[in-house]
Amino acid sequence: EGGFVGTVGVLFADVRGSTTLGESLPPDEVAALMGEFLDRASKVIGQHGFVDKLIGDEVMGVYIPSLIRDGRIVDALVGDAEKILRSVGYGTADGPLLDVGVGIDLGSAYLGHVGTETTTDFTVIGDVVNTASRLQGSAAAGQIVMREELATRAGLGDEVGERTELSLKGKADPLAAR
Repeated sequence: EGGFVGTVGVLFADVRGSTTLGESLPPDEVAALMGEFLDRASKVIGQHGFVDKLIGDEVMGVYIPSLIRDGRIVDALVGDAEKILRSVGYGTADGPLLDVGVGIDLGSAYLGHVGTETTTDFTVIGDVVNTASRLQGSAAAGQIVMREELATRAGLGDEVGERTELSLKGKADPLAAR
């Protein structure tokens, strides 16, 4: 109770190779690196959306059209995904601080409180969340992966990104992605 169903954008950004980092660096250094990544990503997401969860070395951002200037949710999603990669150093002479992959999707979801009498959480539930997470899981370091339909809505021409069919865990049919 206390929620609504509507169109939301979901962004997942995740550090690649954090297990390897954990084997090669002291825990406090790994924690500092993860903290730096989560801080940078959260600041980007906070410009147009909100951070729903921090999950170890991963951040989940949620975007609601009515909370975005001009309701330009697709531009906000794609732009923030690019900004997150730039915020950790992609496209710079020094290169990335950490290897990060991003997945984004747009679709219908429940946004509100879920839980029990004693423990509740404000969250987003729906296929769009699972799809964005799976797309992020298929992104290589430095990549943004999105549903092909979202790339088209964003006005990304054929020269931007590689078209592919992804078989995502839990999905009956392959998903056209870029």
